[in-house]
Amino acid sequence: MNYLGNAKSVQVLTAYEVWRNRFLQDRLRPAVGIAIFFALTITVYFMGEAFFVRQEFKSVYLYTSAAVEMGLLTCFVLQKTSFGQRYPGLLFLGFSWSLTVIIQLGLAVAGAGELPIFTWTLAFLIQATLMPVRWRLHLISQLGVLCCHIGINLVLNLSFAKYSAFRLTGFYLYLFWFCLICDLSVYWYECLQRKEFSTRRKLESAYQQLEVAEVKYRSIFENAGEGIFQSTPDGRYITANPALARIYGCNSPEEVTAKFTDIDRQLYVDPDRRNEFLRSIEESGTVSDFESKIYRCDGSIVWISEKVRAVRDSTGSVLYHEGLIEDITQRKQAQESQRLFIHALSHDLRNPVAGMLMVLKNWQTKTGDSIAIPRSVLDRMIQGSEQQLRLINSLLEIHAGELGGLFLHCERVDLRAVVEAAAADLEPLMNEAQATFKNLVPDDFPAVNADATQLWRVFSNLISNALKHNMPGLNLTVSAQIITAKQIKINQSKTKENIEKLPITNYQLAITNSQNSMIYCTVEDDGVGILPEQCEHLFDLYVRGYQSRHSVGLGLGLYLCRQIIGAHGGEIGVISSPGAGAIFWFTLPLAENGS
Repeated sequence: MNYLGNAKSVQVLTAYEVWRNRFLQDRLRPAVGIAIFFALTITVYFMGEAFFVRQEFKSVYLYTSAAVEMGLLTCFVLQKTSFGQRYPGLLFLGFSWSLTVIIQLGLAVAGAGELPIFTWTLAFLIQATLMPVRWRLHLISQLGVLCCHIGINLVLNLSFAKYSAFRLTGFYLYLFWFCLICDLSVYWYECLQRKEFSTRRKLESAYQQLEVAEVKYRSIFENAGEGIFQSTPDGRYITANPALARIYGCNSPEEVTAKFTDIDRQLYVDPDRRNEFLRSIEESGTVSDFESKIYRCDGSIVWISEKVRAVRDSTGSVLYHEGLIEDITQRKQAQESQRLFIHALSHDLRNPVAGMLMVLKNWQTKTGDSIAIPRSVLDRMIQGSEQQLRLINSLLEIHAGELGGLFLHCERVDLRAVVEAAAADLEPLMNEAQATFKNLVPDDFPAVNADATQLWRVFSNLISNALKHNMPGLNLTVSAQIITAKQIKINQSKTKENIEKLPITNYQLAITNSQNSMIYCTVEDDGVGILPEQCEHLFDLYVRGYQSRHSVGLGLGLYLCRQIIGAHGGEIGVISSPGAGAIFWFTLPLAENGS
């Protein structure tokens, strides 16, 4: 970082040097022009003196002024050459010494011992006023004049003979302070210019960065797939991007801001949604996944989801709202289609199964062995039909549960008996898959406070999923233990270590009262395992089984398990990785006085 900072400083300094030389070149032009005019007037004056006052006139003065004029003209011509563009400092010294050194030499030739203090100070003042940069050049030009004066007087002893030591000291003291003031003014002016230049460059850099950021923001704003907006608290759109215009069915963002000036009445199908929106954002400052029906510009209705925050000033007053809007019409339509599909499927299956069950039960009421099939087979058919009817009813319960919650008939349940019943129903499937099943739930295991039918569904789904999604020869084990919330977490950690730190799903244990004991159940297999990214979504609605060999399910089984366990006040999850089998676990509350 220091290296970058030093590099930037060098760049700024180099740029300043270029600017300073250009500034000196630009100021030399008027300075030389003024000096040429000044020397011309002096030359004209001496010419008039030669004409009118012949006796007292010394021709060397006219020659000197002409030499000054020639020196200045030379500087003027050199300014336009490549030499002058490359070495503006030398032209500065040429300009200065044309007004000072040439005059000093002319006086020496004339044998005059006067000190041209007026000419010197006028030259130094012009330099400091018109070219207030490179103070070292000013100092060199002044020292050059002084050295020339002292050298000439040491050789010719002109001023030393004419003026007393005290008078010369006064002249030199005056010259010292005059030059010092000029040099200091140039130095301070240059310092200010350097700071101003550096500040200006930083400001330009900041503006450039701001422009780049604005271009990036504008690109994101213009090309975003979601609608981006700002609106006033009273319901007017301030800004909108093209995506929002498309969602609202407008031709441009400008049409959105011009048309929707009363969001409460113009946008929402249900005006109360706007009030609910304002109430929510006032309470928390943000609103997420706020779904509403709205009117588009053409009058059609679509669903949107809003994610908005309130922007406030230092006093806490709301300045405006800003956020994102997403068109979720297709998602809503898909959800409704799925819901209608399940309802239609349930209706179409429910009636024939119920009719068959009625016929079978009528046969069962007959006495003797006059029925055409063995009674054991009939009992089995009745049991299977009743089970099918319960499963079909669960399709309706899933969606009814989303609205009003799953309804349970909880009682004291023998957990081992429920596991045995589920295993017995799945015995043909296990025989076909050549699976080995172990029920390790103890005979004296405490009663569980649960709905027996719903709990049977959980074990049936978990066991059947393991059979369907693994190769033949699977080993299945169901176990249960009583454990506290704290011990559950420790047990989960140990389990992960035993199967090489396998990932756990997002459905982590969240038992609020750590002192309450819970039932901790597991359904474990030694199958092919599950990918971590699949584990994250196994319990979502309409997610099919992992590595399934029979893709005929609707993806309801594990979702139903989660709904049932959640309705009981427990949690459910899975620990697995490819090649290491899977452990499906869930927790249930103990029955009161149940040990």
